[in-house]
Amino acid sequence: MTTETEGAVRDRLAELAQLKELAAQGPDEQATARQHAKGKLTARERIDLLLDEGSFHEIEALRRHRATGFGLEDKRPHSDGVITGWGTVHGRTVFVYAHDFRIFGGALGEAHAQKIHKVMDLALAAGAPLVSLNDGAGARIQEGVAALAGYGGIFQRNTRASGVIPQISVMLGPCAGGAAYSPALTDFVFMVRETSQMFITGPDVVRAVTGEEISQNGLGGADVHASVSGVAAFAYDDEAACLEDVRFLLTLLPSNNRETAPRRPTADPADRLTEALREMVPANGNQAYDMRAVIEEIVDDGEYFEIQPDWAANIVCALVRLDGHVTGIVANQPSAFAGVLDIHASEKAGRFVQFCDAFSIPLVTLVDVPGFLPGVDQEHGGIIRHGAKLLYAYCNATVPRVQVILRKAYGGAYIVMDSRSIGADISLAWPTNEIAVMGAEGAANVIFRREIAAADDPDAVRAQKIKEYQSELMHPYYAAERGLVDDVIDPADTRSALTGALEMLRSKYAEMPSRKHGNPPA
Repeated sequence: MTTETEGAVRDRLAELAQLKELAAQGPDEQATARQHAKGKLTARERIDLLLDEGSFHEIEALRRHRATGFGLEDKRPHSDGVITGWGTVHGRTVFVYAHDFRIFGGALGEAHAQKIHKVMDLALAAGAPLVSLNDGAGARIQEGVAALAGYGGIFQRNTRASGVIPQISVMLGPCAGGAAYSPALTDFVFMVRETSQMFITGPDVVRAVTGEEISQNGLGGADVHASVSGVAAFAYDDEAACLEDVRFLLTLLPSNNRETAPRRPTADPADRLTEALREMVPANGNQAYDMRAVIEEIVDDGEYFEIQPDWAANIVCALVRLDGHVTGIVANQPSAFAGVLDIHASEKAGRFVQFCDAFSIPLVTLVDVPGFLPGVDQEHGGIIRHGAKLLYAYCNATVPRVQVILRKAYGGAYIVMDSRSIGADISLAWPTNEIAVMGAEGAANVIFRREIAAADDPDAVRAQKIKEYQSELMHPYYAAERGLVDDVIDPADTRSALTGALEMLRSKYAEMPSRKHGNPPA
């Protein structure tokens, strides 16, 4: 190589290094200071927290838009307001894109969208999870319909990737209008209090149309979506804690639907006795307790990761490990509305069951349910179709499924909570179980209403008939005698029974009928 050529190469390399340095720095120090003043990190700082140190590989860092008009031709920053690429989380490949609010407010234009399309296509091709770090002002108005078409491409890719690779949306700033639909199409939504909001129409539009006065956080803040709408699975006080939990969640998930979640060795014996469960669950069916304490006693090292803990609290959905293997738990929560199934609980559990089934995560269902919540609001709100979502999800699931009936299991709710009749592989029950169409008191009032009404002492006859119904149809072995429960077990053996059943089912194969797809309840 000649001296002249070497000099030209050095000049080009110096130019390249300068361009990449400028792209990495962003627009200016003032923009970064404004971002920090809002309590928000920059896009690159967020990526550094999410990924293993030094593992990020950026793509299209030098991309610039080609739009003209409205002054855009004079403002063409590198990256075009979104950082894309891949890295690792605990050594496993993860793809990521992060809106840079310092550039065009993170608004999406044609080039910006094409960068996201590229990284989404790569994630699907490589079979690796995709994490989006959202902090954008929606479509770039100056680019018109081209920006809207960019969102359409994202939505289509979200849908194609659904059930193929895990998709996680992290809301770290505003997300308004059609942009909110991409997170809604992903598997999990994380939000940060005060700084992140999601809504289709903002407070100004709401005020103009309905006259209602409400703040951005009151309309679509983290706590609203985590506890009222159910859009967000998690809410955090700061970005660091949020991104740390995203990293932890990724350790519980497979890279794609062709793999299983990574097993973590544990010193917690698979056959460990759970003797505390003998006293933890009251025999009195009307007495409440916290189902999360039961879960802690059963799972490896007492660790579980609860999904949507603040929404539909009457049902618990959690990712846990049993003998090192990731498992999904669905459990009624007697400490909230007695653990009844209602519209929100059915939706929450139904989607969780579908997620676990899509990614080959076995399911354990802990049952203590008095039935579906009665009421005009529930019926008019569509409890039939919403309850059917959970029923459909279980009936459609082909992963290993084990049911444990702790106490009450009444009516249609018993069937829906993964009973043997809808396909549970193994059904276990504690000696305190009560499986029946309804509670003994209600049943006696229906079956023996004439005898009770005609009696000289109706209360005494009612009490006698309640005991009669209990002894005939509600004793703990009635279902076992009919093969609807595989075994009645000592609560102390619950962990060993579950780990044994799941190990037996590890190679389960279930062939579904040939079809394009089902038509689940809306």
